Amino acid sequence: MPDYALIIPAYNEETLLGQTIVTAREAMRSIELDGELIVVDNNSTDLTDEVAREAGADQVVFEPHNQIARARNAGAESTDAKQLVFVDADTLIEGETLQIALNHLASGKVVAGGARIVMDQPVSRIVRWLLDNWNAVAKRFAYAGGSFFFCRRDAFDEVGGFDESVYAGEEVWLAKRVKKWGRKRKMRFELIADPPVLTSGRKSDWFSTWDFVRQLAFIFLLPGATRNRKLCSLWYHRPHEEIDPKAPNPVEA
Repeated sequence: MPDYALIIPAYNEETLLGQTIVTAREAMRSIELDGELIVVDNNSTDLTDEVAREAGADQVVFEPHNQIARARNAGAESTDAKQLVFVDADTLIEGETLQIALNHLASGKVVAGGARIVMDQPVSRIVRWLLDNWNAVAKRFAYAGGSFFFCRRDAFDEVGGFDESVYAGEEVWLAKRVKKWGRKRKMRFELIADPPVLTSGRKSDWFSTWDFVRQLAFIFLLPGATRNRKLCSLWYHRPHEEIDPKAPNPVEA
């Protein structure tokens, strides 16, 4: 049984996934614990599966339902590791960050947590503002972004994992549930400020300021918007991807 599993959900991530795995492997080698690296191919149409295997994933799990919560849960279900660490396919982590996260979980005083997020490139003013505000909110209210989320296995299982009824914000709902689970056992939710995790700023290139404003309006002003994949399109659609009108809906696959 591995001490921990590092789970990477990936949908059409052939471009960035290889470097994410290489960097994750370097981080894992710096730690004196037995870890397993799992990539969840979330119904990709590119070479994500092949890249994951060639880059050195221990497991490549296929999840046909194109939804980030499903992909993360599928990765957790494929391992019996004691601790779970979720990393996005466009996010790079340092060995020190991973070590701190695992030390927190091993202490018996921390139920789950995350890390401060920084971008790998200059981004638009609205994206910078959103990221700065997210980091402030995460620190103030003890939340974590999906880019890096670590959790005790027993807590994850008992609260039911990521909420599969939503298409965005699933990490916030999980944080709320595990914090409640942890409070009953006098455990806290911990946010790692340094070293941060480095995530891609590519959405700032793909989408306009209006796209970001509209997406946030849907989420914050429309009840239940996160339960509708179309209303969470910023996380599922890439402008450069061609859509075949005759192809089956990936959500229903």
